Amino acid sequence: MSNENNQNTSPKKPRFSSWWIYGVIFALVIGFQIFGSSAFTNTEKTTTSELQEFLRNGDISKIVVIKNRGQAKVYLTEAALKKDVHQNVSEKPLLPSTAAVPQYVLDYGDLQIFQNEINKIKTENSLDTIVEFDTESNILGDLLLSLLPFALIIGIWIYLMRRMSNGAAGGAGGQIFNIGKSRAKLFDEKTDTRTSFKDVAGLEGAKEEVQEIVEFLRNPDKYTSLGGKIPKGALLVGPPGTGKTLLAKAVAGEAKVPFFSLSGSDFVEMFVGVGASRVRDLFKQAKDKSPAIIFIDEIDAIGRARGKNNFTGSNDERENTLNQLLTEMDGFGTNTNVIVLAATNRADVLDKALMRAGRFDRQIYVDLPDIRERKEIFEVHLRPIKTAETLDLDFLAKQTPGFSGADIANVCNEAALIAARKERKAVTKQDFLDAVDRIVGGLEKKNKIITPEEKKTIAFHEAGHATVSWMLEHAAPLVKVTIVPRGQSLGAAWYLPEERLIVRPEQMLDEMCATMGGRAAEKVIFNKISTGALSDLEKVTKQARAMVTIYGLNEKLGNITYYDSSGQNEYGFTKPYSEETAQRIDEEISIIIEKQYQRAIQLLDDNKDKLTELAERLLDKEVIFKDDLEKIFGKRPFDKEEEETSKINGVAKSESTEEKEEQEEQESK
Repeated sequence: MSNENNQNTSPKKPRFSSWWIYGVIFALVIGFQIFGSSAFTNTEKTTTSELQEFLRNGDISKIVVIKNRGQAKVYLTEAALKKDVHQNVSEKPLLPSTAAVPQYVLDYGDLQIFQNEINKIKTENSLDTIVEFDTESNILGDLLLSLLPFALIIGIWIYLMRRMSNGAAGGAGGQIFNIGKSRAKLFDEKTDTRTSFKDVAGLEGAKEEVQEIVEFLRNPDKYTSLGGKIPKGALLVGPPGTGKTLLAKAVAGEAKVPFFSLSGSDFVEMFVGVGASRVRDLFKQAKDKSPAIIFIDEIDAIGRARGKNNFTGSNDERENTLNQLLTEMDGFGTNTNVIVLAATNRADVLDKALMRAGRFDRQIYVDLPDIRERKEIFEVHLRPIKTAETLDLDFLAKQTPGFSGADIANVCNEAALIAARKERKAVTKQDFLDAVDRIVGGLEKKNKIITPEEKKTIAFHEAGHATVSWMLEHAAPLVKVTIVPRGQSLGAAWYLPEERLIVRPEQMLDEMCATMGGRAAEKVIFNKISTGALSDLEKVTKQARAMVTIYGLNEKLGNITYYDSSGQNEYGFTKPYSEETAQRIDEEISIIIEKQYQRAIQLLDDNKDKLTELAERLLDKEVIFKDDLEKIFGKRPFDKEEEETSKINGVAKSESTEEKEEQEEQESK
């Protein structure tokens, strides 16, 4: 076993390639042609003056003049080779050769002058030196020099095409010709996929549907014996972060069949016809390995509803890809053992032909987790985290209403980072509460410069929210109020909203009144208003518009809605109502908001002394909790569950004491 491990861990040696041999040979040939045979012999270059001296001394036996190269080759006599002056050229050449090798070579200038000088020296010294004239031609060298530019151009082109195909075709072989191949990642029994259904907390209904698909592929006889048919596809629909892709990962880990995973954008390419080609190749691979599962994440990238009018007048690549997908899922060549899983958070924009039965037979809605499911999600994400105590998961689940699974994972991670930042050995409950505050409200900015007047305005604004919400039955109960700036806000208030499936008008109106409590407090105390209520105004305007135009909760407009669940209204250029109706809608929205604003002013006028006391306590402590409000206002008469309030109060007190201790430590430092 140890030998195998040693073999596996040994460094990989570079793979031998025959291209290295070709490259070395090519380099030698080019070098031989560039540097000539003199690079492998003892031939040296000389000058005309040295040549004349050698000639006068009688050392030269023959001179060969190469006219087409402007070069002369000099051959020495046997006696001259023994002289010390020619010692460098007298040694044997590196490469043996049957032909005579010249000892010297020189480049002459004008041939006539060079010839006259040699003849003159021969005549004066009565020499019998042979002078020959010749021409040389190098067919291979000339051919290489003529083909070299073309070879360079072709090589650069091949290099660029390979780089482009690697970027465009991804894992499809890395060749430009494979650009139409599928880019799906295959998971099978050979692939180590550790995610299972145990890692997916909550989502009981969705898990049951998906597990049934996996079971069908594992044991089809159980269902076909009763005459049932395998579903063609299942569409996972839900808000972002709810676990759609995690469910698909669990399917890949649990299914004992090939699992092809890719994104909708993997079909989109700059080349025409590539998307449809990749769809064909994907289903071909799946059919060859059937039974199999195909998972397409973010299918709205290619599955958007097709338009009736083609404004561009050109070929729409996305529509061609969608048409090919529709054909593959349920066309004449119907595949029986390939199931398509898809995920999207924008099901309203998908094409109707894609959503019909026979293609996506099942639509599995993956909703935001409720309080019980959030507790299960916390259990999963707390496994790797080292906690200092046994955490109350019920309380953490109540403190994170509206959080998705991804948000809860972020809370656990932020809590661990906060504990590490404070140099703690384990993560405490306070770290989790700080993480929730960090995610909901943003980063705390204690060093932000705020004037005393602004700080007082912020304190009364936040106290107004807390007072009005305490006085109203259907408003969310308060957890914590702070005037320490967080994110883009100068102050913040945390509430624990009741998780409702349906909302009544009086509940919405109470929430709007509590939201307007901040501006109402500024009006009551200072008789002035500021820009600090921007987010409040945005929130109540959306709520009032929803009451009038979506939910039909307005008496004057009646039981009518202008909401389009198909999403087609987004692309229209006209409103679904007349200008007169639009004016009435604006008037009703304004009436609703102003009525709740006046209601908040009346409540704060009646409790002005308590509002002032609360704001002064907030100015003093900067952070107040639910027990502080109970000391001023008494018990809230609308609280139904005493157990819940005691838990929240207990945590609030522990929060306040711990924050006081931390503040004292910082001051002492």
